[in-house]
Amino acid sequence: MTLLEWINAQAIGTVFENKYLLSLLIVIVSGALGKLILFVFTQYLQKFASKTKNKFDDMIFEHTKKPLFYLAIAYGVKIALLNLEVNDVVDKIITSVMAVVFLYAILRGIDIAIETWAIAFSKKTKTKVDDVLLPLFNKVTKVLFMVIGLMWVLKIWKIDITPYLAGVGISGIVLGLALQDSLKNVFGGISLLLDKTYKIGDKIQLESGEVGIINDIGLRSTKIVNFDNEAIYVPNGYIANSRILNYTHPDSKVRTHVAFGVEYGSDVEKVRKLVMKIIEEMEGVMADPAPSIQFIEMGDFALKFKAYFWVEKWNEAYGKKLEATEKIYNALNKAKIGIPFPTQTVYLKGKSK
Repeated sequence: MTLLEWINAQAIGTVFENKYLLSLLIVIVSGALGKLILFVFTQYLQKFASKTKNKFDDMIFEHTKKPLFYLAIAYGVKIALLNLEVNDVVDKIITSVMAVVFLYAILRGIDIAIETWAIAFSKKTKTKVDDVLLPLFNKVTKVLFMVIGLMWVLKIWKIDITPYLAGVGISGIVLGLALQDSLKNVFGGISLLLDKTYKIGDKIQLESGEVGIINDIGLRSTKIVNFDNEAIYVPNGYIANSRILNYTHPDSKVRTHVAFGVEYGSDVEKVRKLVMKIIEEMEGVMADPAPSIQFIEMGDFALKFKAYFWVEKWNEAYGKKLEATEKIYNALNKAKIGIPFPTQTVYLKGKSK
């Protein structure tokens, strides 16, 4: 044996006999292993992933290399502390940190899967169900992993949670009752999306009378913008249990009408033909279904009519109604057909002398 070999053997023997030096060596090796993991991910795996068409592997390598780096160091520190036979509390702390880091790495993988594959898939679909449910699934997954992590840490510290489960069950019932309305809104939103009751851009009328355009369908509430540009937020639970008038279904065409009256003694057929000609000549009024002029009733002071006609799109109906009202009024005036207004005759009875 040469002198150099003897010195190396003595040095190695000293290291393995001295537990402090051995623990230090373990920490150094674990740190080097962590650096090696970062090097392999950066120089090889990420460069390989950048050449592929999808971005899933790029994000996986980018977001998991650091958790694996910390996991390698934490494991090295754990072995070093076991070698030193330190207090059991320190070992539990390191083990708890490792458990949290491990679950964090898994959770990041799930996040990446949702961000890349699931969201990309949801954009290709016509329904909005997956757009809403995927973020909900993501949040539920995070909460689930937090609970698993907490139970894992409690098990590491040998804390028995069985006595607390009964209390948790009671608390769950109380919490469920407290969140009853919120849960009703959430499930109402899911049912609306699944049933495709309406979609963004539809014109609806609520049972309470408000009319507006669907601007956004959330998980808890639906945003409606009325024609004064005011936002109305309606809980989904209310909508799910209400009668909603949807002007855009089964298609976008809609019927509107103009009510008017003429004085007694007017020729009904002449009035009908005159107003029909006006409606038929209006641009944007549909020929099929055909317009109709209906003599509704003989009122207290006028013969009452309604002119019905159809337009292609619901958002044009109000403008066409205003246009038709003006043209009918002008045409009746021009034809010398009287348009009465409410009048009252008061008779005064004087005292006899």
